[in-house]
Amino acid sequence: MHLSERWRSNAPVDRLVRYLLAPFSELYALGWQVYLTVYRLGIKRSKRPHQPVFCVGNLVTGGTGKSPVTIYLAKLLGEMGRQVVISASGYGSPSAKAAQVAPNGPLSAKQWGDEPAMLRALLPDVPLIVGRRRVLAADLCRRHFPNSILLMDDGFQHLPIHKDCTFLIDPPRDNKFCLPAGPYREPYGNRRRADIILEGQFEIVTDPLSFELPDGSELDPHCSSVNVLCALAEPAGFLKALDVAGVRIEGSPKLLPDHDRLDAGNLFDGLLPNLPIVVTMKDWVKLRDRSDVESRTFWIARHQVRVVSEDALRRRIADKLNEFTTQEA
Repeated sequence: MHLSERWRSNAPVDRLVRYLLAPFSELYALGWQVYLTVYRLGIKRSKRPHQPVFCVGNLVTGGTGKSPVTIYLAKLLGEMGRQVVISASGYGSPSAKAAQVAPNGPLSAKQWGDEPAMLRALLPDVPLIVGRRRVLAADLCRRHFPNSILLMDDGFQHLPIHKDCTFLIDPPRDNKFCLPAGPYREPYGNRRRADIILEGQFEIVTDPLSFELPDGSELDPHCSSVNVLCALAEPAGFLKALDVAGVRIEGSPKLLPDHDRLDAGNLFDGLLPNLPIVVTMKDWVKLRDRSDVESRTFWIARHQVRVVSEDALRRRIADKLNEFTTQEA
């Protein structure tokens, strides 16, 4: 059993494992608080190469839907008349080592990472800066897009860069231990560091899945039988959404680790050859580069979120932008 499954399980053995790991979690939490205190006391200072910087983050390991929220906020800020530039780490790709402005047009997931390639596919007109060095990314934003909001997809724990507004995705969960007894990358009480807590102050709603073919044509898969292939941190949510959409999964879904490159030669083995394969956009941007992709039919499931009380969220964002403007003056 993977450790993340033990975090959620109420089986006696898993509860015992968490109990035995709890002292290590306390040490981890203490170490994180020391790291945070170094910045709070001014021993180290966060840098501000560009302002304003907004950040979408979380407190736990694994997927909590940061990218869909980033996409939602990028569209919302655009509707508010603001230019947006997205900063993404490009996890697992050659472009992740430093930071660079991504070229226009479709991006290769192999070169730029699956999440940047997905963001470009869904937001083709929004500039992207890719790489783990977020201070450098902010400096590039200042030089190339000086009047923009830099919107970071992940990075709440990246203290070297100053954020002007942080959006924290923190849905309720029973296990609030830090690693390794629980999923938290920093103590649960640190959620107070966030400016806006989503799934707390504002409720996130997931819209029903929509489906399209690789050419962008929409389709209605209700009551259709399909294969499923995905490489996600939390595939259970995707499978549940497919069930709600009325899609019948035949055979066993092929569930691979998050960020898997999907380049194995036997990738389609075990998937029924006469049925379409349903994938997410994050998966499709990797699959589309395969030489054998034309041999199968793919349906792309689109996952979109929105925030309840959007007008109230707009006001909160406007207030943060006004604070920034006042500070600048």
